Amino acid sequence: FSVLRGLFRVQEVFVRPLNEFVSLWWTFGGGTKLIVDSGVVRPTLTVLPQSKDEEKQCSATLVCLATGGFPSNWKLGWKVGSTSTSSGVSSSLEVLGTDGRYSWSSTLSLSADQWRKAGSVSCEASLSGQSPVTQSLDPDHCSE
Repeated sequence: FSVLRGLFRVQEVFVRPLNEFVSLWWTFGGGTKLIVDSGVVRPTLTVLPQSKDEEKQCSATLVCLATGGFPSNWKLGWKVGSTSTSSGVSSSLEVLGTDGRYSWSSTLSLSADQWRKAGSVSCEASLSGQSPVTQSLDPDHCSE
């Protein structure tokens, strides 16, 4: 195993003197996270639509759930139409599941005017060196 601690890579080393194994254990302080690399796993995205109350007001708060991804540094973003937006966005920290994979969420709030004008809304998970994972929602356009 290897662990990044600060800027240094620390490794646990096993040596075999004669006919028994001896582990040369490293002691880590609180907050150290050991990650066993399982390669890149693309998360599954689900976009939850606005509530019934918001539907009546013609506004939208959308939630994007990303589940089962690895490593932890996938980033969630939003596009309204074809334009990336950071306005009205809040994102959670990653949550490590018992399966060793991560989940995240991001929320996008749109005013009635923004929601009316949106041709489509997409949540996108991106990781350097990987093609993005995208899930779209076509707005139910409201009448005035």
